[in-house]
Amino acid sequence: MMESNFTEGGNEQVFTRNLRNRLVISFLALILFTLLALGGYILWFFYQHNIASLNATMLNQAKIIEELIYPDMAGPIQKGQIDEKVKELSSRTDLRVTVVDTTGVVIADSQQNPALMENHSDRSEIAQALAGNNGYSVRASTTLDRSLLYVSTPIYYNNEITGVVRVAIPLDHVDEGYRRILSALLVASCLTFLVAISFSLALAYKYTRPLERIIDTANEIAQGELSKRIFIKTGDELELLAHSLNNLTSSLEDKVTDIIAQNHKLELILENMGDAVILLDRFGKVTTANKTAIISFGITEQMLGQHNIQVIGNSLLEQAAQDTLRLKQSRVIDLKTNIHDKKRVFQVFLAPMMNGEQEPSGILAVFHDITTLQEIHDRQADFVTNASHELATPLTAIKGFAETLLDGALTQPELGKKFVRIIYDESDRMHRLIQDLLQLARLDAQEYREQIKLEPVAILSVLTAAKQDLTPRWQQKKQVVALECCQESINALAHPDWLKQVVVNLLENSIKYTPEAGKITLSCWLEDNQVKLAVKDSGIGIPAKDLPLIFDRFYRVDKARTRSAGGSGLGLAIVKFIVEMLGGRIDVESQVNVGTTFTITLSRALEP
Repeated sequence: MMESNFTEGGNEQVFTRNLRNRLVISFLALILFTLLALGGYILWFFYQHNIASLNATMLNQAKIIEELIYPDMAGPIQKGQIDEKVKELSSRTDLRVTVVDTTGVVIADSQQNPALMENHSDRSEIAQALAGNNGYSVRASTTLDRSLLYVSTPIYYNNEITGVVRVAIPLDHVDEGYRRILSALLVASCLTFLVAISFSLALAYKYTRPLERIIDTANEIAQGELSKRIFIKTGDELELLAHSLNNLTSSLEDKVTDIIAQNHKLELILENMGDAVILLDRFGKVTTANKTAIISFGITEQMLGQHNIQVIGNSLLEQAAQDTLRLKQSRVIDLKTNIHDKKRVFQVFLAPMMNGEQEPSGILAVFHDITTLQEIHDRQADFVTNASHELATPLTAIKGFAETLLDGALTQPELGKKFVRIIYDESDRMHRLIQDLLQLARLDAQEYREQIKLEPVAILSVLTAAKQDLTPRWQQKKQVVALECCQESINALAHPDWLKQVVVNLLENSIKYTPEAGKITLSCWLEDNQVKLAVKDSGIGIPAKDLPLIFDRFYRVDKARTRSAGGSGLGLAIVKFIVEMLGGRIDVESQVNVGTTFTITLSRALEP
């Protein structure tokens, strides 16, 4: 993260530095162009102005000379005198005077021997004058090797051109003035350029500094510091930009705050909801899971990114996920799986998650654990089946023997009495079954449970009452029922009637399945500030495979023997239900042909 910030900061510095450089270069280029254009124009104007002034002056001089010599152009004798006049006139001025006839032959020259000079008909200023115009040109002289200004005018005699007067002057003073002006302009331009560089740097810094602040603040905002604001006073578009960025940041901060709040709410809901939630990508891999899913399926951090079959271990979920992606529709399935060697049943809701192009990018899977509901449903079905079976057996016997009596068995007293006894026993068993069912229904009722208040109950008195109530039964089988309590004042927090029924049911069970002359022990003691009471017998015992199931309704270890003993299959279920309602716990230990011990643990009451 730090490396990324450093890179971004470097990019910002490069950006602002480049912008500043571009501004400085642009300013300097504009100033340099302006100075060059202005200097060039000044030099050009100075040169042209001086040339024009010299041209006018020299033209006047040429006109004067033309007035002085034009009569001498009439004939050959007079022409021979012109050279002397020209040299005499030139000695009084700095001008070089040259006279040329109409053929370009030099007649006179103030500085050279005309006989030695070449024909001048090809000179531009001579050609212009022979054409009847005033001519001028600037060039280097072939004889003097200097830059000169040549001005010529035609010589008229009797309205005919008889020759040309040309005056010339060196341009040394003009060139010297030109060089001085050029030097002055160069010095002024350099000074101006230096000043322009300073001002350009200052102006570039002035205009880029607010921009740097905007960029720095914008990057801080981009990194999540939404409380940052930009305060600049430039009175231009940069101030408007800063104001707009502040408004944008404020709106973004509000939006982010709302999103964070919503996400927090969703996270709280997701993490604390009772259903497991898993997100799958479009390849079926687990990407996210809430706390319930992690606990339910034992998902570790290393398992994230693995395929759902590896995590959940069921191909039905994968098939349903593929169908959801293919059809782009939500669907619900029932998923049965084993988790930590326990059967679990889930109702799974699958919904496709769409991206901006309305294509599925993943799947939301919500697992609603219906294991308990399924177990309740299965138990209800088993209960209805078992209750129907248990009621059908005595009803069948009653109906069968009643039909036998109606068919004539009443005429045989001994047989009729026997059948009536069987009918009585079966109806009594059915009555006990119905009573147990009604008791279970009553215990299941919330209003009934709320009416029952727990209070201190003397355990010894409950054990004694249960022993006395069942005295005829254990005496009939010549059994011994012993009471063993470490002290008489052991009190448990319970309900006296409920607790007595628990002890009676357990003692009745022991009497049924303990052979004649067997021993049954009712005991109680204190352990870890809790009350323990136990019913121990020397009966036939319970196989180890049946121990976890004996508290289920209608479950019998030996169905034939249980029915012969008159059991309904609900006694131990009622016992466990009551003990749990009292806030206690019941445990059982048993060995076949050795005996069984039921131990109940209850909260201790300080007062009777």
